[in-house]
Amino acid sequence: MLLCPELYEREGNPYCDDSGIGWEDNDIRFARLSLAAAEIAAGNAGLNWCPQLLHLNDWTCGLTAGYLHWWGESTPCIFTIHNLAYQGVFDASRCKTLGVPEEAMTIDGVEYHGQLSYMKAGIAYSGRVTTVSATYAQEITTPEFGCGLEGLLSTKAEQGRLVGIPNGIDESWDPRTDAHLVRAFAKNDWRGKRANANYVRQLFGLAICTGPLFAVVSRLVHQKGIDLTVGVAESIIRRGGQIVFIGRGERGFERALCNLADRFPGAIGVNIGFDEGEARCIYAGSDFLLMPSRFEPCGLSQMYAQRFGSLPIAHRTGGLVDTIEDGVTGFLFDEVTFASYMHAIDRAFKVFRATDLFYAMRRAAMAGRYHWHQSIEPYNQLYSVTLDETESPYGQAVN
Repeated sequence: MLLCPELYEREGNPYCDDSGIGWEDNDIRFARLSLAAAEIAAGNAGLNWCPQLLHLNDWTCGLTAGYLHWWGESTPCIFTIHNLAYQGVFDASRCKTLGVPEEAMTIDGVEYHGQLSYMKAGIAYSGRVTTVSATYAQEITTPEFGCGLEGLLSTKAEQGRLVGIPNGIDESWDPRTDAHLVRAFAKNDWRGKRANANYVRQLFGLAICTGPLFAVVSRLVHQKGIDLTVGVAESIIRRGGQIVFIGRGERGFERALCNLADRFPGAIGVNIGFDEGEARCIYAGSDFLLMPSRFEPCGLSQMYAQRFGSLPIAHRTGGLVDTIEDGVTGFLFDEVTFASYMHAIDRAFKVFRATDLFYAMRRAAMAGRYHWHQSIEPYNQLYSVTLDETESPYGQAVN
């Protein structure tokens, strides 16, 4: 545990204040976190213990790999990218204060369009890089998804040092035992699904309805395609569907959703905020989950939804491709357009009316296993290969 109250004990979250504005000293805050990890790995923390390997996650500890490299230490690092869009970019004038040497400010180091990138440091100085799905690992080597780092990531991929290992969900996501639900249920217990649906409708002030219940459980940000759902909402309602939204994010999207609820009382319900118990009931009660993300490194909502018998409707990108079988456990659409999205929603309405097919898809979705234990063996293999390479007298240290 790193104790430094003046840097870390604040209202808000680890990155932003209560109004969602990033802390002005985030460069110092996360450089200090990275430095502490590097000091431990280098044996300079007074612990009488050193790790064999460091597994770093995202820009917030990206400088750790850099510090070890600049100090000449050989502790191998694995760096995981959960979302490449969040890079931790700061003014280059901060390098001296942060302990970043001048020679590191190059295209092969931490320099990013004249600035300092913590994310780039993690990628450049770690021996191996992982992402949270196989498809996203491929996508980030392209200009469309590489956020300006596709060249560096392509090099890592060509060297066999970039791999995608999917995230998972824990065992608590089980509709048979989840205490948050108003009624637990198993496959084929559709009365249990209906009980949760009725509860969600009552909770959000929706009318009694025999049509499908669509759900959005998401951060309300551009990446998540909230604007696309706002654009198709009226069509869903006109066809007899209902929608519930839960989440918080950009103020413009929050206002847009509240306006939708005002326009369609009894058909659209909105909760600006987040409550885990409420979210679980929404997954359990909904028929379809709307997830038109522009990009999605892995995504967990689609896994939660499938486990609870709610079929995701999602853009064919990133981890959504790897975890949704189109026409079997959900629906995928190809283009980030209203037309493409609406075509997938049309397919969902048709399946909803074809009861036997709808229930078969529900059963298939609920039978999927996206638990964390499936990620253990790939990580074990990665750790072993990295350590073997580092320790071999014929190999080369990865840092």
